[in-house]
Amino acid sequence: MQKFSVLIILSMLVCQACSQQKLLEAPDEKKAIISKLESNSDHYFDVAMQIWNYAELGYIEEKSSALLQSELKSAGFNVDAGVVGVPTAFVASYGSGKPVIGILGEFDALPGVSQTASPFKEKRDDVNAGHACGHHLFGSGSAAAAIAVKEWMQTNNIKGTLRFYGTPAEEGGAGKVYLVRGGLFDDVDAVLHWHPGSSNGASAASSLANKSAKFRFHGVASHAAGSPWNGRSALDGVEAMNMMVNMLREHILPDSRIHHVITRGGEAPNVVPEFAEVFYYCRHPEMEIVAKNFARLVEAAEGAAKGTGTTMDYEVIHGIYNVLPNETLAKIMHKNLSEIGGVKYTAEEKAYAEKIVSTFEYGDNVEIGLSEKIAPFQVIRKGRGGSTDVGDVSWAVPTAGMRAATWVPGTSAHSWQAVAAGGTTIGKKGMMVAAKTIATTAIDLFRDPSVMVTAKEELNKSRGADFVYKSLLGDREPPLDYRK
Repeated sequence: MQKFSVLIILSMLVCQACSQQKLLEAPDEKKAIISKLESNSDHYFDVAMQIWNYAELGYIEEKSSALLQSELKSAGFNVDAGVVGVPTAFVASYGSGKPVIGILGEFDALPGVSQTASPFKEKRDDVNAGHACGHHLFGSGSAAAAIAVKEWMQTNNIKGTLRFYGTPAEEGGAGKVYLVRGGLFDDVDAVLHWHPGSSNGASAASSLANKSAKFRFHGVASHAAGSPWNGRSALDGVEAMNMMVNMLREHILPDSRIHHVITRGGEAPNVVPEFAEVFYYCRHPEMEIVAKNFARLVEAAEGAAKGTGTTMDYEVIHGIYNVLPNETLAKIMHKNLSEIGGVKYTAEEKAYAEKIVSTFEYGDNVEIGLSEKIAPFQVIRKGRGGSTDVGDVSWAVPTAGMRAATWVPGTSAHSWQAVAAGGTTIGKKGMMVAAKTIATTAIDLFRDPSVMVTAKEELNKSRGADFVYKSLLGDREPPLDYRK
């Protein structure tokens, strides 16, 4: 009995020594990985700028995807390209066994937001798209983090698997949903990601669930002046639907968001339009409400078709969950971000930022020094702002994310100002803040896998015992042509 007690005490002392050794090792490990990332920052920004120049849209990011795959292959990752039937989606892996930690990377641009790196509005001549959400930095920064972690694992003989998920078409194409639906996250223990922004933070925050569709009306063409009675206007169907949806807004929950664009309105004023199309987004903090609101959109479209003597069909383009915050992982990421710090401007960068701010309608209230600060940690369970297909990932795997100040404070996402700053050293510095934070957070998780057990327990509690994943976009195939 005494011998057994001695063994227990010795075991406890060994465990304490191991824990203390981990604590002693970690700061030095983190300093080394941060230093290595900083020394390679020019290279990764060059990769980001190549993608910035490509400005490729969702599901057609051939060059951008290939470039990131090449970087990861050269660093020793095994790359599985064209996964889940999406040519530009890929998974790059290193190592084997548990734990499995994933890092997300995006690389699609937005249509119609073409801009040079000028602090004043200046359209590029070569492309009609732009990285107004900073995904060129997202993909490159995440790849930089993954490569740094892989080298650390190799040097220190760390057991486990590291995966980089190359995820296309986040902007309305729901690329990650198909990876989740295809089971590519089923064995993953934790997922880390980030997003460009105008400030720095790593709170455990949710987002808005979102479902979109293109509603297509079919009528009968005729001469608009000579014989309009023989025509049935598909545009009338679109306009009738829009009018009914605008009235619907009064009678849905106030946190709902519904917005649209008419993508086809006819060919000429003197021809009754035979075909017209309207593209709708439907959002809310909860997936169930999105589903209900979307059903009412469909009913409005059906009524519009009946009232205008047209026919209607619709195609669901994407459907994404709200992000499910994971406080366990988020606190670790916030701690690392706080230690790394924000983005400090040089005198030249500050002068550039001031010029950008001068273009804002409400620029008088912008604090440029916000780029250096880290937002206080919060747990925000009710979604607000935008949507992301990271939401579906977060319901499948414990997930933590952050934002970094790659844009001038006060900049709106999806703006020309975001495109511009993302093409400068301001974007570069923000990208490296994110890369360092993700890499050091991954080190913490590999060093202490028990954290991921706690994170999984939190996930199970948050999503409920009866949760079964069911995609909001149903069983549709990826809309590979939605940007063509």
